Parts: sequence; structure tokens; C-alpha cells
Amino acid sequence: MKIKTQDYDDVTVIELHGEFVAEYVKPFTDTATNIVAQGSAGIVLDMSSVVFIDSECLENMIWFNDYCQENTRQLKLAGLDENCKKILEMTRLLNKLDCYAELAEAVKSFV
Repeated sequence: MKIKTQDYDDVTVIELHGEFVAEYVKPFTDTATNIVAQGSAGIVLDMSSVVFIDSECLENMIWFNDYCQENTRQLKLAGLDENCKKILEMTRLLNKLDCYAELAEAVKSFV
């Protein structure tokens, strides 16, 4: 999996590419906590290139959502494919996360 970041004013997008599996929890957590520490008001996880999420990464996404809230940041997800969306639905996490169909829509929602 590849992790890239991009800033849009006060919103940081974390682009994830590939399978989001346990071996990528630490690199993701390191990237995510650094972004919160930098002070971005909003954070979007661009999931449009993620084809699979395992249980450890689901748990990590929930932790990161809580971590953002504790640090007065907002986390939003964008671009879930049908497979990942179904995984979030089956685990009842889809309603706990703020999800958008398109990245631009998620970024604009912070304005």
C-alpha cells in the first residue's frame, strides 16, 4: 500500500492505494498523527484506490476518528468502492464515519 498526503488550504488529504492491511497500520498511524499534530482542521481519507480493508485497519480507522475528535479535528472518508463500502456496512461502521462519494465533495464539506 502507498500513502500520500496533499493539502488543500486547511484540509489534508491522505491518499491510500492498494490493500489496507495490518502491516500498514504503523505507517498509516505515523502519517495520521503527524497530520493532526501539524494542525490541519480537516482530514480526508481518500479511499478511492483501496480495494480491501482488514479488521485491524478497520479498528485503526475507528481509533483515528476518535483521535481526531479528541484533538478537535474532523475526519471524513471519500471514494469508497463497493467492496470497502460493504465491509463498513457489515461491521456497522459506515454510519459512524462521515463518508462522501467523491474527494472534492469531502474537501468542500469543510468550507
